[in-house]
Amino acid sequence: MLKQCEGSVAIAESVALCRPEVICAYPITPQTHIVEGLGLLVKSGKLKSCEYINVESEFAAMSVAIGASACGARAYTATASQGILYMAEAIYNASGLGLPIVMTVGNRSIGAPINIWNDHTDSMALRDAGWIQLYAESNQEAVDLHIQAFRLGEALSLPVMVCVDGFILTHAYERVDVPSQEQVDAYLPRFEPRQVVDPDEPVTIGAMVGPEAFMEVRYLAHARQMQALELIPELAAEFRGAFGRDSGGLLHTYRSEDAETIVVALGSVNGTIKDVVDEMRAEGVKIGSVAICSFRPFPSAALAGALGHAARVVVVEKSLSVGIGGNVSHNLKMALAGRATRVHAVIAGLGGRAITMASLKKVFRRAIEDRLEAVSFLDLNMEVVNRQLERERLERRPGPAAEAILRDLAGAGVGVGAGANGKGGAR
Repeated sequence: MLKQCEGSVAIAESVALCRPEVICAYPITPQTHIVEGLGLLVKSGKLKSCEYINVESEFAAMSVAIGASACGARAYTATASQGILYMAEAIYNASGLGLPIVMTVGNRSIGAPINIWNDHTDSMALRDAGWIQLYAESNQEAVDLHIQAFRLGEALSLPVMVCVDGFILTHAYERVDVPSQEQVDAYLPRFEPRQVVDPDEPVTIGAMVGPEAFMEVRYLAHARQMQALELIPELAAEFRGAFGRDSGGLLHTYRSEDAETIVVALGSVNGTIKDVVDEMRAEGVKIGSVAICSFRPFPSAALAGALGHAARVVVVEKSLSVGIGGNVSHNLKMALAGRATRVHAVIAGLGGRAITMASLKKVFRRAIEDRLEAVSFLDLNMEVVNRQLERERLERRPGPAAEAILRDLAGAGVGVGAGANGKGGAR
């Protein structure tokens, strides 16, 4: 059914259609509206046979989800930013135990300094935790990916993160097609867990494993991710046949068949990139784009096939791997090893910084003219950076860098964002 609604509401309705049996809820901006929406659906009776549990922390949310999933329940939770870091230990346990929990990540920056706006630092911090990671480009894809995530996770007995750009998608009102319960039931079968804690057949889970077996156990996590590489496109094709939409899969190409320059990115920024591609195509520039939907498992072979003919690849990254550059581009270089394709990482949008078409077009032209560095920062204000570096050179106690930069910007007449109160930012 087509409806105009907030992204978080659409996601909540999509999750409810998957008939979760346990929802573990702890609010943190910008995912709060999702669990609030699910709470209303449970309270109203629209979502039946579901236990909605208000927990005291994100660590508790994942811990309860682990317990519920281990007992054979279809479990769901959501988090963001500092919250995903707080549950990091339990996140590793969920994947290590092979539990098919689905979790929405409303992508948001990590402090300090505190920032409630969107980038991908939070989910990237847990990229190697053994969870499948799917990134939504639009609210429609966010709706569709959650349905596919339950099917995928339960087929492989692996947990799945569906990563949705905070505010840009979670709080945006747009038209989405929310499927019917009958459609979802036909696509997503009743949950039949591959492992269950059963008093009649007692087993130990999470036992200590020594050096003689730990590598093999960890390799199994890798092997399941490789299985996911095969299954993700199959489930996306089946979804397309059932729902009539091309959502999910490993990646999506756009005007890239003959492109000499291809732009790669995750999430909602792909919409802006496509608009820039269209403008530059109209000017006669051979440029295209590739949107990665599955970051874990990383679709190396699919990307090598989609990018192999390009002279250069520009990766627009909404996270920074401090000391090396970009997370996505680092993975991409491995996929293109042995090829002459030049790969440029452009760090953009950190802390919610606007990514404009004008700025993207400028950086793409620099790449085409072979003037773009291996790692660059979109719209970085080097003047304020150099001013702070000079303070640190001259003063023993220059004070907190963030506050000093804000004073510099205020003195220059540049508006600055308000802070947020509470543990880990706004709640």
